[in-house]
Amino acid sequence: MEQLLQVGVISSTHGIRGEVKVFPTTDDPNRFKKLKQVILDTGREQKDLEIEGVKFFKQFVILKFKGIDNINDIEKYKGKSLYVTREHAVKLKKDEYFIADLIDMQVELEDGTLFGVLNDVMQTGANDVYCIQTEEHGEVLIPAIKDCILDVDVETRKMKIHLMDGLI
Repeated sequence: MEQLLQVGVISSTHGIRGEVKVFPTTDDPNRFKKLKQVILDTGREQKDLEIEGVKFFKQFVILKFKGIDNINDIEKYKGKSLYVTREHAVKLKKDEYFIADLIDMQVELEDGTLFGVLNDVMQTGANDVYCIQTEEHGEVLIPAIKDCILDVDVETRKMKIHLMDGLI
């Protein structure tokens, strides 16, 4: 399982005092209010950054990091991802999963035969849709609803599905 979970991507600077606009990649952007620190992946290293201030602007979260007080100190990190460790991630409810844990999961039919590999999750608003790459049918889209998703085992990296009529 992934130990780091992405919570956002730095899209641009905000003002000249070292603040950044972050595009949240989490279901609930308000979670940034409770976050004390994030991990910045610079491409070469991972830096722990302590969050000093959080504001919201349109679909963005404006973050101020402790010790970064100048636009020149943060500008080089545009486009870089922000992560949290699994222990600082939001607690999931029953039948909720982190997308990172679902990617590349083996998908089987009810009878145990291999169907394909989950390679993407589309978030549609009503319910997520799992994109499953199969040899026989190409990409198949399966709604993430109880009628279709019978079992998800993150430990063994296997998902069992029921193919409703009309899905392939």
